[in-house]
Amino acid sequence: MNGTSLIRPPSSRLAEGIVTHIGRTEVDVARARTQHAAYADALAASDWAVRAVPAAEDCPDSVFVEDTVVVCGDLAVLTRPGAEVRRPEVAGVAGLVAALGLPMARIEAPGTLDGGDVLQAGRTVYVGRGGRTNADGIRQLRALLAPLGRTVVAVPLRRVLHLKSAVTALPDGTFLLLPELVPAELFPAWRPVQEEGGCHVVPLGGDRVLIAASAPQTAALLEDLGFTPVVVDISEFEKLEGCVTCLSVLLPGH
Repeated sequence: MNGTSLIRPPSSRLAEGIVTHIGRTEVDVARARTQHAAYADALAASDWAVRAVPAAEDCPDSVFVEDTVVVCGDLAVLTRPGAEVRRPEVAGVAGLVAALGLPMARIEAPGTLDGGDVLQAGRTVYVGRGGRTNADGIRQLRALLAPLGRTVVAVPLRRVLHLKSAVTALPDGTFLLLPELVPAELFPAWRPVQEEGGCHVVPLGGDRVLIAASAPQTAALLEDLGFTPVVVDISEFEKLEGCVTCLSVLLPGH
């Protein structure tokens, strides 16, 4: 078993979720639930124990569970989302994290931090500074992670919601990114991608890499590089600027 993955069922109000950098289009909630179930099945098939956070019906964006907690080593940092309407989502996640026995810390006001802005690569933690995560949130996270031997690198974002909407890391330590959305020079070894859906992937252990069905060229590239793409259709969540990273929190070894 690789570890535990946290997911959260879509709210029936999913279609009311926030959109920032794209136009609003109609979301099929029933189809989204089917896609979410297939996403959970893909995690389980890759040897992750799937634990569901209780649904939050009054929180349209609550399915994007990654934004509510950052787990580094054995420490779970409960976030303070940049969108005020999303802050009630944190309580339900805190309950499950506590049940798993992880030590917890919190980002406090006036800091804001979304988990989607936090990309861990070895002992370096990249944090996007954009519309959802502010300087005080980055400072607080830096102070919390320094005792764990982690170095926090702030990354200014362009027209993108979260850092991990623009760049993620492959198992070999290289980064997939869209150069027009983040400063590529901040990353030590990177590969540009042509598809927006191709710059957000989730390493699942070994050579398996979770990737959205909207990025077939990138999936083919990964296969050519010796990885095994695990392709999931998340089209309904992409209408809300969601990606494969934000639908789960992986806790390796837990």
